Amino acid sequence: MRNAKLILAITTIITMTGCAEKGEYEQAILAQMQKDKDIKDYNIAPEKMVECVVVTSSKDMPGMIPVDPQRRQAYINYTKMLKLNESEDPKKTLEDLRNAFGSPKALAEAHANYAESVVECMSGLVTGEEEGLKIGDKKQ
Repeated sequence: MRNAKLILAITTIITMTGCAEKGEYEQAILAQMQKDKDIKDYNIAPEKMVECVVVTSSKDMPGMIPVDPQRRQAYINYTKMLKLNESEDPKKTLEDLRNAFGSPKALAEAHANYAESVVECMSGLVTGEEEGLKIGDKKQ
């Protein structure tokens, strides 16, 4: 009984920690989406974009689930990448990111993954909303 409680406590702590990194990544994306002119112009809810971008970009991240150490590190690295412009020393942060991702090429691939996810989500949400309007128009 005591071992079961200990395992449950450890599992809960690990899960919460994995969720913390994912939550920070979501907040970094939200900050980006709230500034994005296209999101405003197309009347896309930033929260919908965050949800979509996290799911889409996570498909090409290392690790399988949020508590996987590789996935947790990926969330940390992606968050740092999104906050590069806020850094007091962008050159040092960029060098840190290159090291964190393993190479300049891996950093570029991560950036492309994020950018492609944003475009894919925006396209899907805009198209989905337009299709919803067309369906709504037919009913009238």
